[in-house]
Amino acid sequence: MGIKAALPRYELYLYTAVLAGALIWAGSWIFEASSENVNRKAFKESVKPGWHYFGRKMDVADFEWMMWFSTFRNHILFALTGHVIFAKIFTLVASKIGIDGCKHRSLIFGLYGGLAVLITMGWTFMALVLSHCFVLYSVALVKKKWMCFVAGLTTLASLKLEPYNSWQEALVTGSFDLQDILFYGGCGFSIMRCMSFALENCERKDGNYTFSDLLRYNFYLPFFFFGPIMTFDRYHAQANNTQLTRKEREMWNITTKALLHLGVILIVDVFFHYLYILTIPSDMKLVGKLSDWCLAGLAYSNLVYDWVKAAVMFGVINTVATLDHLDPPQPPKCITMLYVFAETHFDRGINDWLCKYVYDYIGQNHDNIFKELVATVCTFAITTLWLGPCELVYIWSFFNCFGLNFELWVAKFFSLPPFSTIEHVMGEAMSRRIRGLFNAANFWAIVLYNVLALNSLEFAKLVGRRMIFKGFPLSTLSVLLVTYCGVQLVKERERQQALLEDPEPAKPVDAGKEKAE
Repeated sequence: MGIKAALPRYELYLYTAVLAGALIWAGSWIFEASSENVNRKAFKESVKPGWHYFGRKMDVADFEWMMWFSTFRNHILFALTGHVIFAKIFTLVASKIGIDGCKHRSLIFGLYGGLAVLITMGWTFMALVLSHCFVLYSVALVKKKWMCFVAGLTTLASLKLEPYNSWQEALVTGSFDLQDILFYGGCGFSIMRCMSFALENCERKDGNYTFSDLLRYNFYLPFFFFGPIMTFDRYHAQANNTQLTRKEREMWNITTKALLHLGVILIVDVFFHYLYILTIPSDMKLVGKLSDWCLAGLAYSNLVYDWVKAAVMFGVINTVATLDHLDPPQPPKCITMLYVFAETHFDRGINDWLCKYVYDYIGQNHDNIFKELVATVCTFAITTLWLGPCELVYIWSFFNCFGLNFELWVAKFFSLPPFSTIEHVMGEAMSRRIRGLFNAANFWAIVLYNVLALNSLEFAKLVGRRMIFKGFPLSTLSVLLVTYCGVQLVKERERQQALLEDPEPAKPVDAGKEKAE
């Protein structure tokens, strides 16, 4: 079935109406639960006084969002603004003293980033990061990929497993609210970048990259603490590009995206005053009393919010990177647009890293069942180490690994006769509808497999029981119907994009009619 298979317009209008109505209906249940339980004792720690002119309290359960856009907003903005200003001033001064500022951009970025990290975290943290860099650089010189993986993953394990992580954390003196996040974020992303450098050095035919190249790459401040990860080959090529030009309307696009991010931040703040989507799932007594529609809305909205958070946080960083003439990894694909496990990710930088060095390298064209199994197991094994081994991460990795392989098994099975023959006979539109049914079920598998990592295993199990068993058949089928409508609208959007990228050729004029004319 081709991606350009079309459905009647009235059918798409019906899908839009059903989806909109269902979202409003589920949202009303969440709003009612939030309003009626705002003063619950269980909400005391995560629902605080908000904007006074709203007259409502605010959901502050997500520390990461509060850190970025409330508590430490000014500190983060100061550091990123300083990066842009420092680079610009150095470029202007360098041209006056006869130095090509464009040629040494990566050095400028690395110097500012190194100084900022040193001032923020202290010399012991800097020494620890440099020791990671030195170890992995030394291994990179051997040009053996397996040695690079062993050294890199061992170093990463020392950061994620006791007692080695506590020993390293104790080396960093001082105490402030962001220390833990900056320590583990800075060291973790640094190790992944060093592994990328080492693996790219193995691919280089002539000579080796220098230790200076690694430091310039690693200490680029916008990416240092929070990501996203940009693989070394891409960063090295872009940061050392001396032909710096802007595309047409590029600055306008950068400004528009910055304003869009600001608008989204304000919208999320408004939503947090009316929909306590993060706090409610933590109170299992309350959750057990909610309707099936409210539970489905909570599970879906938590994943959407996590995507919004990632899109905004990475979007802010990417705006700075774009001003530096870089092409950083884009924000993740919205959960609403996902109905296959193969496209599911919440950090495109980590996803690109894993695909380049593990998943695509082992799985190749992802058509062989055994290779795909090995590729996914290796990929999720590294992902488990990256996230930090624990029971919840093991369960999350297992189910997502299974989902990715199960998709291939099902696709292989239905590509065999008589299924392939039947699909060919029924036509593209009907094939798209039938596939949409399977995709709707797959969408909720993605939601359930990932909501356990965002909220809790108990919440995911409760949602699963209510949607599959207790709510059957009414709640189960109605939720799948709404999801089916959403999937078809996503497929329609993909169809339109495919037509824009590869327009269908114009139909030839009827021969008889042409002859008569």
